[in-house]
Amino acid sequence: MTIAEANQALLAPFRLGKLPLRNRVVMAPMTREASRDGVPTKSMIDYYARRAAGGVGLIITEGTTVPHVAARNRVGVPVFHGVESLEQWAKLAATVRAEGAAIMPQLWHVGMDRKTGDPPDPTVPPAGPSGIDLNGTKVGRPMTRNEIDDVIQAFAAAARDAERIGFDGIELHGAHGYLIDQFLWSRTNQRTDEYGGDIVRRTQFAADLVRACRSAVSAEFPIIFRLSQWKISDLTARLTESPAELEQVVSLLADAGVDAFHCSTRRYWLPGFAGLPLTLAGWVRRITGLPTIGVGSVGLRNSEFTATLLHGMGAEVDGLAGVADHLNRGEFDLVCVGRALISEPSWVNKIAQGRSDELRPFNAGDLARLY
Repeated sequence: MTIAEANQALLAPFRLGKLPLRNRVVMAPMTREASRDGVPTKSMIDYYARRAAGGVGLIITEGTTVPHVAARNRVGVPVFHGVESLEQWAKLAATVRAEGAAIMPQLWHVGMDRKTGDPPDPTVPPAGPSGIDLNGTKVGRPMTRNEIDDVIQAFAAAARDAERIGFDGIELHGAHGYLIDQFLWSRTNQRTDEYGGDIVRRTQFAADLVRACRSAVSAEFPIIFRLSQWKISDLTARLTESPAELEQVVSLLADAGVDAFHCSTRRYWLPGFAGLPLTLAGWVRRITGLPTIGVGSVGLRNSEFTATLLHGMGAEVDGLAGVADHLNRGEFDLVCVGRALISEPSWVNKIAQGRSDELRPFNAGDLARLY
């Protein structure tokens, strides 16, 4: 595949429902902890605006927590509630859209990833389906039905606010071992009511949450659901062991109102299940017929950044041609770029303009600032 052919696949426009996107590149949600006690800052607005001006089609913001007392565990994480915070989010959305990109907040609840003693309120205990942390240790009590209902309504309220203040859709963070995923995962969900048991019953919380968000927004307002097999604390974890189990999860979520799935893997090109060729995003797309987003190590170098990006290098990193091949095969419709955009805000524009030799490679030092 030539560079021009790869560019054509990556830069082709796409419609997510009725939402037009100027290309297939999505900025991945990446926690930066740069808010002022939960309120987005001018530096955050400028940070996202630079990526929009740099050519990305869609920005999914860093995780921002819903209005629930146990949703957040660090003071730098932004919140998606309260007058001051929502005013800043509205400015951020308007600024990004003025640069030609669409934008969605990633709505988040950390669940049992929080400990009593964590900020912003150290007296608040963590909330989870069974009071079991990500290591499988019992450290609290199961959420009550009233608490579950409160969390579901908190997500719905955040979804409603997102549409009201000018965002183009929402992403629900159902991956990586946070609250929604804790209900999905057998290790952290040992409930015996309708929210626990087999994989179908463990999906009920996520499905009810999606339905509540769908009811809170217009029919044309896209809802993306991010899912993963792996967890922050366990990179080898498996949410589902087969395509049949995966079908039980994503079909229920699609029926509840999900418009697209963001399939988080550490290497986007790896098979979703051993011995079967499709990626996780490819399986979800085949099962549901809905658009999917592929993600995982796109644009990162092995040794030489530009050579890796354009041609692919070895097992660690596939190149732009590999991304384009997956797009052309229909395994996924959009591709998320994460760390490469941390260090190079103009990643898309430089590729489109044939300036790949000017791309600034990812530098972990850039994580310490909003570049």
